Amino acid sequence: MTLARKGSRRIVVDGVEYRWKVRGRPTYCQGLGWSPLTFVAETTESPRALLVVEMPCAHPSNWVALPSGAVLPRTVAEAIRTGLARGWNPTSPGPAFTLTLGKSAVASV
Repeated sequence: MTLARKGSRRIVVDGVEYRWKVRGRPTYCQGLGWSPLTFVAETTESPRALLVVEMPCAHPSNWVALPSGAVLPRTVAEAIRTGLARGWNPTSPGPAFTLTLGKSAVASV
């Protein structure tokens, strides 16, 4: 599975180019605060496996005014490095690799 190019952003981490994206509108569960804010990343060269990163906060567009956070490029770079260190291999086919970040990675909105 690959990431749609529309709406994705480019980032270079340790000399490798990646694309990442945050869902613009929350899912139903994100809107009600039942599931966290997530973003996905993949390598641009030969994308095969996605990195799905769960943040410890609600989506900024949640419907119940829960505290949310922002996904900054430095957060994405940190998540990519952590995912690689924990075994994510973006160039080999396989299921999405899920990574959960701690509260220290959140920038308040």
